[in-house]
Amino acid sequence: MMISEQIQNLIHKSETGPGARIIWTFAAILALFGAMAWYDVWAYQDFSAPDAMDAAQVARNLAGGHGYSTQFIQPLSLYLLQQKRHLAVLEQLDFTKNGGFYPDLANAPVYPVMLAGLMKLSHPQWTVQVQKKFWSERGHFQRYQPEFLIAIFNQFLLLVAVALTFFIARKLFDSQVACLAALFTFGSDLLWKFSTSGLSTMLLLVIFLGLTLCLLVVESLARVEPPAPRRLFGFTLAVGVLLGLGMLTRYSFGWLIVPALVFLALFGGARRMGLVVAVCLVFGVVVLPWLARNYAVSGTLFGTAGYAVIESTSFFPGTKLMQTSTSPMSGSELHGGWVILTMHKLTGNTFTIFQNELPHLGGWAAVLFFAGLLLGFRNVAARRLRYFTLMCLAVLVVAQALGRTWLSDLTPELNSENMLVLLLPLVFIFGVAFFLTLLDQMKLPAFGIRQAIIVLLAVILCSPFVASFLPPKPSPLVYPPYYPPEIQEISNWMQPDELMMSDVPWAVAWYGQRSCVYLSQDTQGDFSAINDYFQSVKGIYLTSLTLDDKFFSKVVRGDDKGWGHFVLHVATKNEFPEDFPLRTAKALGSGLFFTDQPRWTVSH
Repeated sequence: MMISEQIQNLIHKSETGPGARIIWTFAAILALFGAMAWYDVWAYQDFSAPDAMDAAQVARNLAGGHGYSTQFIQPLSLYLLQQKRHLAVLEQLDFTKNGGFYPDLANAPVYPVMLAGLMKLSHPQWTVQVQKKFWSERGHFQRYQPEFLIAIFNQFLLLVAVALTFFIARKLFDSQVACLAALFTFGSDLLWKFSTSGLSTMLLLVIFLGLTLCLLVVESLARVEPPAPRRLFGFTLAVGVLLGLGMLTRYSFGWLIVPALVFLALFGGARRMGLVVAVCLVFGVVVLPWLARNYAVSGTLFGTAGYAVIESTSFFPGTKLMQTSTSPMSGSELHGGWVILTMHKLTGNTFTIFQNELPHLGGWAAVLFFAGLLLGFRNVAARRLRYFTLMCLAVLVVAQALGRTWLSDLTPELNSENMLVLLLPLVFIFGVAFFLTLLDQMKLPAFGIRQAIIVLLAVILCSPFVASFLPPKPSPLVYPPYYPPEIQEISNWMQPDELMMSDVPWAVAWYGQRSCVYLSQDTQGDFSAINDYFQSVKGIYLTSLTLDDKFFSKVVRGDDKGWGHFVLHVATKNEFPEDFPLRTAKALGSGLFFTDQPRWTVSH
């Protein structure tokens, strides 16, 4: 065969058949990575969610050989540790011998463990870079390298979620639905923001989509005669493992075992009861060791996370619960008061979710999704997965309503308490299927008009993501209140075994690598409970979270023992209260620092 004929055959194969698929796949992969690189250069932002910094510093401690420990100290954790060890005073909880690290009671383990592995492999630079390009601009800090590496890791998880969305949609419908659903998942501005937030949402999304795919396989195998028992129970065991891993990534994910078991009980075929039992056993094997660890350390199964149901209620408004160093149930238990608080929280937050959050789930795709729920699908698996989606929606609404805390108030869009975002790929799948069904029933005069309508839908749904690439370019800094160079400078004034107190202790632990307790509720009794009976506080770092509080209602007319009144007293009278142990102050670019001596003149 002549060379010209070989070239023509090669061109023909590249235009049709397997060659065309390879070229288009390769081009799509290049486009995906190109969009990811462009987004990271143009629209990336540093961490803003406290729980993202908290999980990251736990991962660094784990990677550094300090075990599953934390430097972000919640007074509630101290109370739980004290009660478990039957100690009379906090003074006996001495963690200074271990460099200020103490057992973490707030985070589920899977995500920090994965981040610890990432840190072991990448060896990030923990000191902020103010001279190197990209990490800084004209000598000013811009990006924190460890956070950027975590964002890259989560963006790869987003790509995995896009692939899983494609496979689920193709299994339920056809390639066109699969491609559009995958495109909309990839073009979701909310998911991209979560990918750079440092939260465990992307990992949880991959686990949820993997769980959904495994349930679909189990359902399809259960309808085959004769069934393949090995494959059937193999995927059933995978369902149990994924449920367990999801719960150990975020505790509220464990609620999804309810719709999963109901799905298997309804559509598991003749072996449905065996499948349900198998999932429960595997789920228990996965989660029970960690729950036993929590109970051994704190006397609770979920640590401080188990108290989220009574947090942000009338009895524990704002951050009051995490700031308490006494029994959180002593007052609310009277006459079953905690049950009433929980019910009020459930009803109030559920109403807010239905009014504000559900209609915006996926933008315009939410309208198509909820309308598509009324559509009768020919595919049996699609109909059954729709029931599973509705059950998940109901369960996640309850879990999100009960689990809402001050974290949702501090970062309303990006927080670990947003569980409904996990349903976004399924919203796109069913929304696209409904849209194309309607489109097929329309008598369009030309084929090109149908394609134009599909393109228009893609433009509408992906427009927020596209808009993130347009000027003006946002600053990567989340300032105020976080300015990592200043936090690291303050932390370097302190010795590793000394204790700080701050209204952003998660940032001090993450950026500064120093033990930091959450700001006490007042400057006297609650402060003394930490300073006198646990460990002397050698520095207090206050940011705009405290300094920008309402002046008249909360500072002038508020509690005279509060921190706002304390700062006002120091600023106007240029003196400290007589019994306050820290009598040296320094004004910073992002707040105030109080300490026992002018440490900025001493090299540590």
